[in-house]
Amino acid sequence: MDYYKLQNGSDIRGVALPGIEGQDVNLTEDACRNIGRGFALWLKDRLKKDRVTVAIGRDSRLSGPDMLRWASEAMASAGADVTDTGLSSTPAMFMATVTGDAPFDGAVMVTASHLPFNRNGYKVFTAEGGLEKEDSHAILALASTETEETPGGIVSPIRSLDFMKTYAGILREKIRQGTGEEQPLKGLKIIVDAGNGAGGFFAGDVLSPLGADVTGSQFLDPDGSFPNHIPNPEDKKAMASITDAVLANHADLGIIFDTDVDRAGAVLPDGSELNRNGLIAMMASILLRDHPGTTIVTDSVTSTGLARFIAEKGGVHHRFKRGYRNVINEAIRLNRAGTDAQLAMETSGHGALKENYFLDDGAYLMVKLLIELANLRKEGKDLQDLVDGLEEPKEASEFRFTIDAPDFRAYGQQVLDALAAYATTQPQWTVEPVNYEGVRVNSGDGWFLLRLSLHDPVLPLNIEGDSEGAVRRIVGELAPFLGRFEQLSCPEFCAGA
Repeated sequence: MDYYKLQNGSDIRGVALPGIEGQDVNLTEDACRNIGRGFALWLKDRLKKDRVTVAIGRDSRLSGPDMLRWASEAMASAGADVTDTGLSSTPAMFMATVTGDAPFDGAVMVTASHLPFNRNGYKVFTAEGGLEKEDSHAILALASTETEETPGGIVSPIRSLDFMKTYAGILREKIRQGTGEEQPLKGLKIIVDAGNGAGGFFAGDVLSPLGADVTGSQFLDPDGSFPNHIPNPEDKKAMASITDAVLANHADLGIIFDTDVDRAGAVLPDGSELNRNGLIAMMASILLRDHPGTTIVTDSVTSTGLARFIAEKGGVHHRFKRGYRNVINEAIRLNRAGTDAQLAMETSGHGALKENYFLDDGAYLMVKLLIELANLRKEGKDLQDLVDGLEEPKEASEFRFTIDAPDFRAYGQQVLDALAAYATTQPQWTVEPVNYEGVRVNSGDGWFLLRLSLHDPVLPLNIEGDSEGAVRRIVGELAPFLGRFEQLSCPEFCAGA
């Protein structure tokens, strides 16, 4: 088996269940055991310890219990003292490495975020944060190598711990500290939509003890078949579902999580969705009040309206690359270089704060919003006041062009280089001078970004327009140029669709 095919950025992901044609199971029992063994050996070597302590949890996926057990047993055989935390969130697993008098040396989360039911994977943490690509590569290298499984011949029993109670307590205390009240959410109706993932705890263990009325919350019970909608704040059906629930229950706020709770979105009382640019703007507004002049790091597809909003609030917008790890690592790099960057946030809903270990934690983002909601209520204001002045685009579209060339990266770069030169010849176009990914062009009444996908032979194209018809106009201007490239699959687009 080629274990490296399981690497997806810094995570390990694959097919865990049969049921979808053309997708063969590659997270087999043997593979999961070898990955668990590889992590234990990698962690022992990294920390220079003969034995290490590891917490392992899972989201609600159907394959989760088996994958957790297989990896746990293998880690124990490789010299780790393993604790099973059961149904957990990804952020909680990281917190297990920094919480209490004896934090765990490492943690493993069995999850594949918002991917379909048949997918799963492993996400790994140390107290330094999530692993980088090279770390996951090293673990997979160990997984593919025959090694002694029982160093010293000691295999400790696997313990159990409900760490989510500890984690929920941390979130509750954060809200109490931020508001100065024991029940700061009393009188507020808040809807939670967990999408049958791992986020159902937030309603009963965080909101209710703080006085919130969570009546109308939905899909809180874990069910890995995801019978209601995909747990994903970017999914239109999911957002429509939580919006309907907010309006039907006359709620003060709606909160929606992805499967493993490292991402979140929200809905305001009037049904306005708070995700993508809007959620970033709201978090930026909060942080710029407390940290004037701080830098806000985002991914490459954020709007020009968001950049203006951040500047008007006195902040610096640093638009970087797609990929939540890229955004987080850039914020960490800036801080180390002496530039204060309090927020790293991708339009997908991955948001990480400097005050919270730069951990992308959807529940923590919602905690920040809830503190603001409670405090603003005392002043007769609401959350919408925080994003007044944010200009959202009138239109937005994304197109994805497949690259049919054997060396797709080289061919994709050829297209990008040609576009950068071509853009300088167009009278209405201005190439964005500071840009870290692909080619971004301002086109008069909108903008577009053509970039190379992080992992796939694809050139995604994002277009936003400030007026009706702007996207179609940009498509018409770009189509003749892209139609020149025979190994770029864009039949409808290149015909001017």
